[in-house]
Amino acid sequence: MNALTLRGIVAEELGSLRLHVIGKCGGLGELRKTCWTRELPGFGIRHYVSGRKVYIVQARMEGRTRTVTIGNAKVLSRAQAMDVARRVLLRAQTGENPAEERKRLRKVPSYRDFLKTYWDRVSPKWKPSTLYTHHYYKRKYLDRAFEGLFLDEIEERHVQEWFNRITNTGGPGAANRCGEILRAMFNKAEAWGVRPEGSNPCLYIRKNKGRKCERFLSDQEFRRIGEVLDRHRKTFPLHCAAISLLILTGCRKSEITGLKWSEVRGRRLLLTDSKTGPRTVWLAEAAATILHALPRREKQRYVFWNPATQRTITDIGNLWSKLRDEAGLPGVRIHDLRHSFASHAAAHSETLPMIGKLLGHTDVRTTTRYAHLEDGHVIEAAQRIGDLIELFMAENICSRRSSGVPAPPLAYSSRKCVNPAPGMQQI
Repeated sequence: MNALTLRGIVAEELGSLRLHVIGKCGGLGELRKTCWTRELPGFGIRHYVSGRKVYIVQARMEGRTRTVTIGNAKVLSRAQAMDVARRVLLRAQTGENPAEERKRLRKVPSYRDFLKTYWDRVSPKWKPSTLYTHHYYKRKYLDRAFEGLFLDEIEERHVQEWFNRITNTGGPGAANRCGEILRAMFNKAEAWGVRPEGSNPCLYIRKNKGRKCERFLSDQEFRRIGEVLDRHRKTFPLHCAAISLLILTGCRKSEITGLKWSEVRGRRLLLTDSKTGPRTVWLAEAAATILHALPRREKQRYVFWNPATQRTITDIGNLWSKLRDEAGLPGVRIHDLRHSFASHAAAHSETLPMIGKLLGHTDVRTTTRYAHLEDGHVIEAAQRIGDLIELFMAENICSRRSSGVPAPPLAYSSRKCVNPAPGMQQI
């Protein structure tokens, strides 16, 4: 810390008191005399032979004594100058160094520069599908989000205004996705020491409520889809096989369309790069039969490879739209087949951890969004539980009557007493 730094502190304190020093304060070459005050050591008045008087403050910083002028005595009163001197001395004693702060601020990049740095360092680790999606949102909503602001100047109000704009123009889903990208970027800024820890301005931005998609196929709808698939299996063998595997395994679309022969191991699929990392998919007999009936081509590693187009068949969406319309299932998405797989597993009393393992989830809470139950199954379960409780209550009534205790005024005419007392008529 030097005299220039100390002058900066004085200027800040004068500004905080809204004092503007004008006029000449005196040069170093003039004859002068300094009088130090007893009330505040380090504060003094410097007298020049010309008659000018200026207030000064002297502080010891980093082993050296620094003296700097506060202002002209014609402009500042003694009390005002002493107040400034007291503040300056306190800041000097605490070791505050505005020069270090200026150096730190000069190192903070602008939002645009840090976004580029973040993208260059992090994006190579993303999956191709993630990279494609994030590039779209970056180009559309992130590149010009906070023009002219440095990274440490971005506050929660800036992020909230930006988030609201995207919600209005791009929709709630786009705003949520962009918010997650920005949140991750600021987390990295904290981890890399560019922003203070815990200063993420996205921390308290509430996401938009997502649209709940609870569509899943019933037994009759699965039957209709199966009939339609059989009609088109000769015309589109690979496409129909891929859709059938989606139905029978509950896999994601990319996990099936990008399947490699090296990942097929008997009744298992050893997926090396699913959404949640490597995982094993166990195949039912019907799924294994469909898979092993597909032709294998020499030096071709992908299962669903179209020799006519020389690429994998990723465009099963068009055929699916045709199949669902023929089956009378408008609006059903390919991903709803995954919902349906989980729902039928739940209907047959499979536990959430087991369903999560079948679907490849790392968190059971994610599975709860998929494991819906059809109303018929819920009604049957409610009926079974109600019948069981009613039976227990009927047995309790019979035991009360056999012991001579009056029964409560409830009628259970549909049940018979178990082991009635001799001479008692069965209800």
